[in-house]
Amino acid sequence: MDDWSRQDVSTLSGVGPKLKEKLARLGITSKQQMLFHLPLRYEDRTQITPLGSLQSGQRVLIQAEILQSGVSFRRQGRSRRLLLVKLADGTGFLTLRFFNFNAGQQNRLEKGNWIRCFGEARLVMGSIEMVHPEYEIIHPDTPPPLDSYLTPVYPVTDGLHQLSLRKIMRQLILQLGELGLTETLPLQWIQQHHLPSVTQALQILHNPRNLDDVQKIQSVQHPAQQRFIIEELTAHRLSLLQRRQQISRLHCPSINDSDDFEQKLLSSLEFELTAAQRRVINEFKQDYRLNQPMMRLIQGDVGSGKTIVAAIAALPVIASGYQCALMAPTEILAQQHMKNFYTWFADLGINVVSLMGADKGKKRTLKEQQIACGEAQMIVGTHALFQASVSFNSLGLIIIDEQHRFGVDQRQALQKKADDNIMPHQLIMTATPIPRTLAMSVYADLDYSQIDELPPGRKPVKTSIISQSKRDELINKVSTACAKGQQLYWVCTLIEESEVLQCEAAELTYENLRKQLPDINIGLVHGRMKAAEKEQVINAFKDGSIQLLVATTVIEVGVDVPNASIMIIENPERLGLSQIHQLRGRVGRGNIDSFCLLLVKANLSRQVSKRLEVIRNHQDGFIIAEKDLEIRGAGEVMGTRQTGEASFRIVDLVRDKRWFSQAEQLAKLLMEDTNAQQRQQLLDNWIGFKAAYSDVG
Repeated sequence: MDDWSRQDVSTLSGVGPKLKEKLARLGITSKQQMLFHLPLRYEDRTQITPLGSLQSGQRVLIQAEILQSGVSFRRQGRSRRLLLVKLADGTGFLTLRFFNFNAGQQNRLEKGNWIRCFGEARLVMGSIEMVHPEYEIIHPDTPPPLDSYLTPVYPVTDGLHQLSLRKIMRQLILQLGELGLTETLPLQWIQQHHLPSVTQALQILHNPRNLDDVQKIQSVQHPAQQRFIIEELTAHRLSLLQRRQQISRLHCPSINDSDDFEQKLLSSLEFELTAAQRRVINEFKQDYRLNQPMMRLIQGDVGSGKTIVAAIAALPVIASGYQCALMAPTEILAQQHMKNFYTWFADLGINVVSLMGADKGKKRTLKEQQIACGEAQMIVGTHALFQASVSFNSLGLIIIDEQHRFGVDQRQALQKKADDNIMPHQLIMTATPIPRTLAMSVYADLDYSQIDELPPGRKPVKTSIISQSKRDELINKVSTACAKGQQLYWVCTLIEESEVLQCEAAELTYENLRKQLPDINIGLVHGRMKAAEKEQVINAFKDGSIQLLVATTVIEVGVDVPNASIMIIENPERLGLSQIHQLRGRVGRGNIDSFCLLLVKANLSRQVSKRLEVIRNHQDGFIIAEKDLEIRGAGEVMGTRQTGEASFRIVDLVRDKRWFSQAEQLAKLLMEDTNAQQRQQLLDNWIGFKAAYSDVG
């Protein structure tokens, strides 16, 4: 990498210790990382818009005189005060509204001063307003010059303002123009695809100089964007290929076949394996024979039978003298796995032990001792498995269920529980359907298996959309169903990403339903209940003593009650399609007809109605996932927003899938030894501070 771009960001004028600390929160410590902190969008501040021509929804630059300024109170109490500033420019009027302000700002925004503002105009009670616009006090006779070019808007963090970012970025762009950057992609490839150099691409995206550039950028058609989309995809794939290469060189447990165990287990089952399950079992058996660590992703729709496949994967590992650990994201799911593995393995003489966060005192100490001495052969648990106090005797296989709910660092913490210099085999499961091409790009370090067949006899769940206005009719149907001995789920959702508020909504629904259905035994389960309380309620639902279970989305995975035949999801428009499909998978597990009722508010938008129609019309999770990806984006659907994985800066995995093959070819080319320098530069530019996620050790 060029020496000047390796320099610390603090060498730039105006970057003191406080600003440096804020930039570090964005992963920016060097000039190079600053250059690759690309704009989110662009704003037009090249002209003043008269107040008389403002329209609601416009983001514009205005200039006017302050006619009036004063503090108002929304309610009694100092915490409810706001600052209202009325402006005029001879063509019209505008009110500025500030909810957070200090005395200095109040003094500057006094009557008679002139102000230049940029913000979004909104129509409120018949008047045009701006809320918390960017502003500066100006002299009307000598106003500062307008921007000549469009203004970039960057991702920021608390306390870091756009103005600060733009000032230091301008310095960097000047240095870039004088010094340039060494090319990171093969020159012949760049010329063949008519793409700008890395220096030109950065200059265009940080400082687009003409309307044509901006229009192309806004439609993601600019060659500079296309170059960086391919670069970022290539860098991501490179990091995964390097990880896979490193892992393949590590020692792994030597696994022998366990036909006796497998035959005994299969003969004890009340069902036959599907052809898809048998195919996947053969795939991991081949992995065991390669004498290198298995890294396999198993994907299967709700109810496709991933758990029994995982159990069969554990048998040869245990037969070879190693331990197997299965980690699930919730105690509900872990308890369900514990029940299944205990049932399947008891007659085989395999000791199955669970370890949950709720295990305390002597009980936990005893379990940890069993794990440490090797007495526990199959260990099922939650995040408790990778805690410092847990030590394995000989960890040979890690099974991660619902992998997208764990961060990379959490999975690695469990991986490091194996003996020194030994990489345990890893089997990663997900019930979130991901299209094959997308999965093979995001999980290029994993081999990919798909259970694409449901067990015979599984009945489709009939899905209906019901308006909240018919809630009373629905309550009557619930009463009738319970009278017939059926069991139901009632799922509460809330638009805020707050577990507290979700739990409060569930508690309120629970109390209301108890009043409306006094003769029905109703249970409540949510994420803030203690593990023992949740387990007690769910067990009561499983044994039939609870007929109606009110819950948050905590029951999305892990609750298996064949007699439950109806699921009501309140406000399903607040969930992604794949999550609704997961919830719907809790019913339809028995022999009776099952129903999913989506209870929606009135006047849904056309887009929301279209989304819910997809759920009503389709049972195939892969089709549903495709639609969900189109609507919400890969990071939301795959749950990677919170886990530190696949968090792309410029790539949209759905929009940009046409570039996957190009990125794959480039990654293979750059993996050659002769391209080591370019490969490292590309990884520095795009992976940077996330490189630790690719570390194996």
